[in-house]
Amino acid sequence: MQKDLPPLGWLRTFEAAARHLSFTGAARDLNMTQSAVSQQIKALEAHLGRPLFHRRPRVLELTETGITYLPVVREAFRTLQQGTRAVTGRGQGEIQLQCNLSFAVHWLSPRLPLLRRDHPEIRLNISTELWEPREMAQGADVEIRFSLRPADTVRAEVLHRNQYFPVCAPGYQVTLETLADQPLFDCVNLLANWRGWAEYIGLEAWPDPFITYATTYSVLLPSVVAGGGLCLAHDLIAGDLIASGRLVAPFEARVPMPESYYLIQTPQAETRPEVQAFVSWLKTQLNGLDGTQA
Repeated sequence: MQKDLPPLGWLRTFEAAARHLSFTGAARDLNMTQSAVSQQIKALEAHLGRPLFHRRPRVLELTETGITYLPVVREAFRTLQQGTRAVTGRGQGEIQLQCNLSFAVHWLSPRLPLLRRDHPEIRLNISTELWEPREMAQGADVEIRFSLRPADTVRAEVLHRNQYFPVCAPGYQVTLETLADQPLFDCVNLLANWRGWAEYIGLEAWPDPFITYATTYSVLLPSVVAGGGLCLAHDLIAGDLIASGRLVAPFEARVPMPESYYLIQTPQAETRPEVQAFVSWLKTQLNGLDGTQA
């Protein structure tokens, strides 16, 4: 039976290449040469008798076989990792968390001292993503995903619903009539955007103003704190900055955000007391935010 299984190293290389959709990215992660990665992928494909990737010019894509095989490989690595921890006793109380960068910087990081106070037995390892990933990262126990809605194949629960609104520095002079003439900032590729906010609150004839875009709020909010204009933000990301007086919401209107935060756990994580303690703590911290709790 073991003869049917490919070497573990080949599978590790496949997972890294699939995660990056790049042999170069996999080589960097695994401290290998790109040629070695390519050779191991070819060996694995020969072992399986079918290709795992479409090798297009400058683009690497998973084949149907690769798409089917990837979650199997990832789940196998998770099982091995959990089993190794159980046998050796290592990693007790350790939780691998995956979340987006803005959530980590603007909400979670300021509350890590509270987590330490409330649950000193928990050791949290945090990996961040800019955008919604296709899958949980290898080894992740819990993911907090900011998304319109995760795929049906993902077991997810709504963790937090948001409202979005403009924010600016205290004392910044702006009215609804002059809003479109101000320096405006926004995150790219969100359904919650300036036009949507303006239309929702009934601003007529909203023009097409110049807007500076970035891939994360962490790039935009420092400019706004410095008095550089207005940014759309949501309550969870901007809440602490508003509470500390570094930002204000110049208008009362807050609009429901199409995207939400979702909680995703692996089946193994759902049976671990320390993970459930963290999840309970997380929900308690989020509970009571105005109109946002699921």
